[in-house]
Amino acid sequence: MRRLHGAGVFAAVAAGLAIFAPAADAQVGTGPWTADSPGYSEQERGCGQVSGLTFQLTCSTGGGDQRAERRYTTYTGGTHQFEGSFKITSMTGTRISLKQTFRDGSNAGPYFLLAVEKGGRMYAVEGGATLGSGATVGTSVRVNTINQVGSSHKVYLNGSLKQTISSPGGSYYDKFGSYRTSSGAGPITVQWSGIRFWHR
Repeated sequence: MRRLHGAGVFAAVAAGLAIFAPAADAQVGTGPWTADSPGYSEQERGCGQVSGLTFQLTCSTGGGDQRAERRYTTYTGGTHQFEGSFKITSMTGTRISLKQTFRDGSNAGPYFLLAVEKGGRMYAVEGGATLGSGATVGTSVRVNTINQVGSSHKVYLNGSLKQTISSPGGSYYDKFGSYRTSSGAGPITVQWSGIRFWHR
């Protein structure tokens, strides 16, 4: 067996670290970031169906609670980043929320909802601001949200900052999947991938 000495040992160790070090190039915002692995629960209501990272609304019902989502663990304080990519594989409905930052505790309720219309327009449900376009069937879109609790909440689409709003103090959690907004209806099938979380 060949032994490594000096620079050889250093090179071997460095190569090993390069293989096992977590990739950070997909992150946005200023670090350093620490990776998180929060727990989650699945929510299926109405005609919502969850299968792994595929989320469906199978009906065209324009009323009631229609959802298929993952809800992640609540956090309080600090700065928290979510990252994930969605691809709509079929959609004859419109105005479906895909990613939410939700307030918890005494002020529980929707805070930020990213939704999509049938034509591919992405918008913030609260206020209706257009955040992007091109979320058409078969196109992948990467979403990052950075919530600095008590300061700001930022939304990035495909790495570009699209919205900055004030973030009140308190507790929050992340959700994604497919959720009928008050003015929307399915059907829709959306696949998520590359789900990652960090804090700093």
